[in-house]
Amino acid sequence: MAKSNCDICSHFVYDDDYDCYTCDINLDEDEAVRFMQGNFDNCSYFDPYDEYKIVRKQN
Repeated sequence: MAKSNCDICSHFVYDDDYDCYTCDINLDEDEAVRFMQGNFDNCSYFDPYDEYKIVRKQN
């Protein structure tokens, strides 16, 4: 699996309460620690953000 980039993941969203970007997936404790340390390569939840995904489904 290729390395993931949180910046282009659809689960990486802005949280108004914390005033920063966070992962929207409910990570377990080990995954959360790796995410916060920046060592979260090969994320199994990685979903590249594709703003045209819904349009392709409509065709």
